[in-house]
Amino acid sequence: MNQQYPSTLLEKAVGEFAKLPGIGRKTAMRLVLHLLRQETSTVEAFGSAVVRLKHEVKYCRVCHNISDTDTCQICSNPQRDASTVCVVENIRDVMAVENTQQYKGLYHVLGGVISPMDGIGPADLEIESLVDRVASGGIKEVILALSATMEGDTTNFYIFRKLAPFDVKITIIARGVSIGGELEYTDEITLGRSILNRTLFSESFKG
Repeated sequence: MNQQYPSTLLEKAVGEFAKLPGIGRKTAMRLVLHLLRQETSTVEAFGSAVVRLKHEVKYCRVCHNISDTDTCQICSNPQRDASTVCVVENIRDVMAVENTQQYKGLYHVLGGVISPMDGIGPADLEIESLVDRVASGGIKEVILALSATMEGDTTNFYIFRKLAPFDVKITIIARGVSIGGELEYTDEITLGRSILNRTLFSESFKG
């Protein structure tokens, strides 16, 4: 049943908020009414922050993490171990691993995982740029830290095959992360241990 709105402006605002993931129309209405009660300057600052983010945010030319500059703070930090690269699905996973304070290497953000059901193939992800990074030399270990799902496992194996010609150690985080679990929802201690206790990827599919 279509809800009647006293204002088309209100209806449009609710409709836009309801497009956000996990936001239904009732929650959208609550958020919009909350904004209406705020000072004009507060709402303008909110809108400006979102618009600026969309127009001005950059993606690191090395690892594809979100950044304010062409090269992100992690990649440009001389204190980080540039010989180790941790492969993750998205920016949230970078933040999750960083919060463990157990990893001092660099990252490579794929931008997703291989998922034929969703029409996402290897060419849609930042896999070739990972191969290029390894081919350019200096990287001794690639850590696969994708979610323990069928799509994550498929992507892991694809990357493993693509990197097979190179003299690089390929490891996978220990499966303390529950099957089907996503990194961002794993507690920091468990995730930290799974990174420290990583194993050779080639051992993961031996019977």
